[in-house]
Amino acid sequence: MNSATLESAQPKLDEFAGATQPLVDVTFCVLDLETTGMGADARITEIGAVKVRAGEVLGEFQTLVNPGVEIAPFITDLTGISNEDVATAPHLRQVFPSLIEFARGCVMVAHNASFDMGFIRRAAHGLSYDWPCLEVLDTVHLARKILPKSEVGNYRLGTLAAYFSTPVSPTHRALDDARATVDLLHALLERVGNQNVSTVGDLLEYSHMISRGRRSKKGWAQGLPEGPGVYFFLRDSERGRQYLYVGTSKRIRKRVSSYFTTSETRRRMDEMVNLATGVEAVECHTALEAAIVELRLITTYQPAYNRRSKQPCHTWIRTTDEPLPRLSIVRKPPEDGSAFLGPFSGKADAELAQQGLFETFPIRRCLDRLSLVRGREPCALLEISCCPAPCTGEGVDGYADIVAQVEQCLAGDIRPVREACHQTMDALSADLRFEEAQEIRDRLRAVEKAMIRQARLSSLASCPQIIAARHLGGRDNYLAVTTGTDPAVPCDKTVPPPTVTLGWEIHVFRYGQLAGAAVARPGDDPQRIAELCVATAKTVEAAVGGMPAGSIEEAELIATWMESDGVRLIGLDGVWGWPVHSG
Repeated sequence: MNSATLESAQPKLDEFAGATQPLVDVTFCVLDLETTGMGADARITEIGAVKVRAGEVLGEFQTLVNPGVEIAPFITDLTGISNEDVATAPHLRQVFPSLIEFARGCVMVAHNASFDMGFIRRAAHGLSYDWPCLEVLDTVHLARKILPKSEVGNYRLGTLAAYFSTPVSPTHRALDDARATVDLLHALLERVGNQNVSTVGDLLEYSHMISRGRRSKKGWAQGLPEGPGVYFFLRDSERGRQYLYVGTSKRIRKRVSSYFTTSETRRRMDEMVNLATGVEAVECHTALEAAIVELRLITTYQPAYNRRSKQPCHTWIRTTDEPLPRLSIVRKPPEDGSAFLGPFSGKADAELAQQGLFETFPIRRCLDRLSLVRGREPCALLEISCCPAPCTGEGVDGYADIVAQVEQCLAGDIRPVREACHQTMDALSADLRFEEAQEIRDRLRAVEKAMIRQARLSSLASCPQIIAARHLGGRDNYLAVTTGTDPAVPCDKTVPPPTVTLGWEIHVFRYGQLAGAAVARPGDDPQRIAELCVATAKTVEAAVGGMPAGSIEEAELIATWMESDGVRLIGLDGVWGWPVHSG
């Protein structure tokens, strides 16, 4: 059957008959495409489809398609379709309505359906057609469920067709491959005939590995909030309530619903849903509030199915409190107000940065606690000029100056480390010792990363209160609201101000912790909403050591939001800024 141009009115497919329809009554449309390549920019060169019901072929659809671009030689070698073959073929706009009519009311079938149906959906969008949400069966998924890999080796169409000795062999031409897929579909259906797969719903459920128990829980999503927030799957047992998984979404109900459909393919999530006895949610004002609530719940309850449940192991570098100080890696920042560098994400990162500091400052590296009174023999580090040997009792005043320089660097001045590391890298590179130069570069980057992280966190932690807002429409909309003009258009009384309808999200931060959140909707007074948010915000006490009052991860979420485009300060108590030489 060749395609033909239909009337200009967009065709609509009939509604799918339903998941309870017996397989013997289901009409399948088995589809295969040949294209100019694999990417999103590739074009269709041939369409082949076979309509089949109860083992009987009802019709076939085949046409070449002029892609409007050159076909690469290797594609011609693979498919046999050349530029000359498609030169006089119809364009996709001409054949697409016929394909929609041919597929009306069918369950679509394809081998590696995401590829073929991806092209079809993009084509429908580009041609302004409404491609309906037909049920799609992927014979690759079905074959993987039925046949172990040890039995077939792989799940390519050619391999499976040979395994089942199908009457038609695939040839990389659309209609032949569609016919071969029909034979493969029938062979796979015979394999599941004794496994209580009698309806199209059973078949789709079987192919996508969704258990009946998991599908039966889809009603849990009803009644959950529509907007942003946090959801958590729970298991109630004799041992009490257990949090299995915590997640966040801008649309809670829609996200939770996806756990009971074929869109959720992670095995650990399937296991989690089967164990769960319910799901609950907390509605939040903003996406940032939702992310922070999620983080707090994960930290508190350590859900078994959250990969982020493992507690982070933060470390810091500081100078020790002893007569002749040295650098030490510790698990808590100092509480006495002394300088430190961090946090690091683990001991390995801290050790890398420590080596960068050793590269810059000749501070002692031995671990002994030394006395100013009793001297001792120096170690080998003196001979290689890596230590001034204060252990001998000589040069103590000079060593104190070195410690002072180190503490100034830890307080936020990276210039000495950068200068020393660059000099060393230049010298090593000149001697063609590039691997050693790379090691020095990695040490410098570890120090740079830690200083920037420290500056972001300590600046927030030092502020008793920050009130900030971000226009939900972005920076340009913010300017339009405050000035009444569009910044992209020259000032002209004939140009009306743009209409802004999204509102503002408002947050109150105290000592680096989220204390309150609100949204000013269109028509609300943002200043008034901000005042109410401050009045109802949580009381937060400053943490010792210059770190945020909440977790480090929460403060970093706040810092990222504060640094995003369109954020405006409403009120600031303290100084929110970085040391000038920290980055």
